[in-house]
Amino acid sequence: MRCGTCPRLVAHRKAVAAAPPRRYTGQRYWARPLPGFGDPRARVLLVGLAPAAHGGNRTGRMFTGDRSGDWLFDALHHAGFANRPTSRHRDDGLRLRDAYITAALRCAPPANKPTPRELASCEPYLLEELQLLGHVSVVVGLGRIGWLAYLRARRRLGAPLPPRAPRFAHGAVTRFADGVTLIASYHPSQQNTFTGKLTRAMLRRIFATARRLLGRRVTPPGPRGGGGVRRRSA
Repeated sequence: MRCGTCPRLVAHRKAVAAAPPRRYTGQRYWARPLPGFGDPRARVLLVGLAPAAHGGNRTGRMFTGDRSGDWLFDALHHAGFANRPTSRHRDDGLRLRDAYITAALRCAPPANKPTPRELASCEPYLLEELQLLGHVSVVVGLGRIGWLAYLRARRRLGAPLPPRAPRFAHGAVTRFADGVTLIASYHPSQQNTFTGKLTRAMLRRIFATARRLLGRRVTPPGPRGGGGVRRRSA
């Protein structure tokens, strides 16, 4: 992906790559926007916030190489959506089964706080993914921003919305008239995991719910199960 639409994000992603913490000294950072990845025939879609400055912005794959990813892939593996419980680098053999991961923002924002304009600039990529991923029936919103991004995307695409605006709460389930179910989850950020607001058991239950909604049959990965869907370049 190539994109220079948001000067603040471009400057930040390059700055953290130029001056990494000591533990990452000598590593070459991705330092570009990140595409989504996973099974192109996925029935479960995860929508997060954005790449981590020293996670995805370093490794080139969302939720890879950081503590949030450690928690997320443990839960996905436990529910049968990933072939391994950890994700260290983009060539580590991780494959998602029946799941696809994307985000509201494709570049790491300063302090993990994107502006409304930055989110709006990135929205077309999420809209395109939703149109290409034609088998999705369960969506997991990782954090309130990812959850809201999916609801906004449905509105933009003209998909049905509930008569009353849903409220974000961990484990809250919203069902839509087109058969899609949205599950809200606290984001597995260190702010939530270190404080105990989110536990491993709580996150595992989110994906156990997703699995239950799908039924117990596991769909094998498509021919490009570890990659992304084809779409225009950013």
